Amino acid sequence: MPRFSVIVPAFRVQAYLHACLDSVLAQSFKDYEIVVVDDCSPDACGPIADEYARRDPRVTALHLPRNTGLGPARNAGMGRAAGDYLIFLDGDDTLLPDALQIIADRIDATGGPDVLMYDYARTYWTGRSVRNVLAAHLDEAGPALFRLTDRPELLQLLMVVWNKAYRRAFIEAEGFTFPPGYYEDTPWTYPVLMSAGSIAVLDAVCVSYRQRRRGNILSTTSEKHFDVFDQYDRVFAFIDARPELALWRPVMFRRMLDHFSALFASRDRLPVHSRAAFFRRAAASCRRYRTPGAPVPRRTLLRHGLLRLGARRTYQALSEARRMGGRLRRGEAAVRRALRGAALRAHYRIQSRLPLRSRDAVFAARGGGYTGSPAAIEAKVRELVPGVRTAWICRPPDAHTVPTGTRRLAPGTFAHWTALARSAYLVHDSAFDRGLVKRPGQVLLQTHEGTPLRTVGTDLLDRPAAARGTDFEQLLRSVDTWDFSLSANPHSTLVRERAYPSAYTTLEYGSPRNDVYHRTGPAEMARLRETLGVPEGSTALLYAPAHRDYRRVQRPALDLERLVRVLGPQFVVLARAPLPGGPGGRHRAPHPRIIDVHGHRSVETLALASDALITDYASLMFDYVNLDRPVVLHLDDVEAYEAARGTYFDITTFPPGIVARGQEELFDVFATDHWRGSRSAQLRAAFRARFCPYDDGYAAERVVRRVFLGETGGLPLPVPSATRRTPAALPVQDGAGAGVTG
Repeated sequence: MPRFSVIVPAFRVQAYLHACLDSVLAQSFKDYEIVVVDDCSPDACGPIADEYARRDPRVTALHLPRNTGLGPARNAGMGRAAGDYLIFLDGDDTLLPDALQIIADRIDATGGPDVLMYDYARTYWTGRSVRNVLAAHLDEAGPALFRLTDRPELLQLLMVVWNKAYRRAFIEAEGFTFPPGYYEDTPWTYPVLMSAGSIAVLDAVCVSYRQRRRGNILSTTSEKHFDVFDQYDRVFAFIDARPELALWRPVMFRRMLDHFSALFASRDRLPVHSRAAFFRRAAASCRRYRTPGAPVPRRTLLRHGLLRLGARRTYQALSEARRMGGRLRRGEAAVRRALRGAALRAHYRIQSRLPLRSRDAVFAARGGGYTGSPAAIEAKVRELVPGVRTAWICRPPDAHTVPTGTRRLAPGTFAHWTALARSAYLVHDSAFDRGLVKRPGQVLLQTHEGTPLRTVGTDLLDRPAAARGTDFEQLLRSVDTWDFSLSANPHSTLVRERAYPSAYTTLEYGSPRNDVYHRTGPAEMARLRETLGVPEGSTALLYAPAHRDYRRVQRPALDLERLVRVLGPQFVVLARAPLPGGPGGRHRAPHPRIIDVHGHRSVETLALASDALITDYASLMFDYVNLDRPVVLHLDDVEAYEAARGTYFDITTFPPGIVARGQEELFDVFATDHWRGSRSAQLRAAFRARFCPYDDGYAAERVVRRVFLGETGGLPLPVPSATRRTPAALPVQDGAGAGVTG
């Protein structure tokens, strides 16, 4: 028998059913069956189910002679199920990659619970994905197996059938089935959880819960929402038939009140003419099942009382008053924001009329943290320019990254705008607030964020997917404020003078953020590795892919878990990319040899701590070759990337290292040791010679002497490559690739 039976009821979901079934068939865990129940759907759900059944013997297509509803359709699917565990998946939802594997692993690790609860993420039509906000209740700390009485807070989670795996023997022994009607999950989930002899949790997002714009049954206006009363009748009948469950009656009473209140407050579910009848039915159910004892928040106590009393008009008046109060509070907040904005603008205008402070300099970098070329220049300014006062613009969470000798400025404060108005020097690698009006006498230095491979500036005019609504007029107004544009190499100079046309002066001095690569010794690198959690003796691969303009949702192109399994225990991956999960939290704990450094502020630190770089189109490759360490390019979508974003040269014909066009090819590059072979070294040397002619450890000094000290002669000359101090290298372990398997 299979490990899992995945039961998929299908009714009017033809647009989503392919994605649903494909998400199951693409799972890495293969020991399952799929039972698709065509609930006499009037669209193509039935033929789609038949098509999949013909293609894969694990798929069974079950056609019901008449439409029965979601609950009976699931019952029909259970009747055909043979798996050890039942998993329910609605036809418009999907399983995340590897979901069945991690569910199976957790079941094994916890000894086979009656019920395993896992998490979900709401996925909107825009592509935005948001994890369940109550995910903390799925914390795996504590006993692996427990009963609901040990963790009653689990009832606060969404009580649906599809965020759990059920041991089939338990379900059959208890005789659980789904009732007809709306809200059929209610008399299933509560009794199942209350009866389960063992429950386990899995802190991982396994289901993508599609939020359809239209067509969701429970969001339609219908009197079928009155079915909720019958469903709670069934819940209390179940409790009453089992005296040992009496302790749950107060909790269920409170949950019922909350559910009724939410339904009544939803203006798009109940027809206007039936709202009074619904309230009367709700009040009758409250009187019938009233069981005090469960704690109720003070803000809902009055609402529950009015519901029990059947005081509909008072209830509606209270609700309307609360809505009005919410609107007033939001209006007051908007007024306060507007007044503060006006005060800040007036303050800035006043400060702009006061004399410049010739010794003040303001620095900032994209992202807010103390990093990049602005940070390297700021540090050198404090070293070489006597009496200077430097300030760094950053949000409070990033303040700890700023050196103690540097003033911290929170964006949007009066101090921030004072500094922008009166500082003589302004340094940024992106752009200051668009409200900045550069004054005569102010010097603005634009450092940029590395060497451009991807199309930038006005070159994006004919690439709307990458431009994403860029205001090019505003962009050029910002460019016109630049006095100096820092360039790392002749390629960057030629690209930017065309893409950012204006009268600024280009300083082709190298990249200050790369100075650290020439000044950091082995002891400091070892400390950085230890800080990041890289095991001693391991080979650390930094994975840093570029953003994909043609995708709304960024997904790692590389299966990092498979990568570390293939490479063997000597390797760890520093993942500077969102691990599968998206906003709101991770889907699951990463592999122990995958270190999540996505939020790390300093990419230079990550580069110094790694032995090799895996990337695609990220400008980091131009900096990383300064370390003379291997670079591997994973270019599985180069045609799509070129079409959407475009590049200034063909990176496949002049790469900084070995190129892999697919995941399997990448594995082979490491299996055969090509990643660090002689060809890799030759490519790296040629790339470094072309793009790093001035990266010798003195770029920041050249910038400071020219911009802040006004020196036009006697600047440190670029150190010739032949005599340049080689950055300290991390020893790659002998035989590091020996354990690699295909």
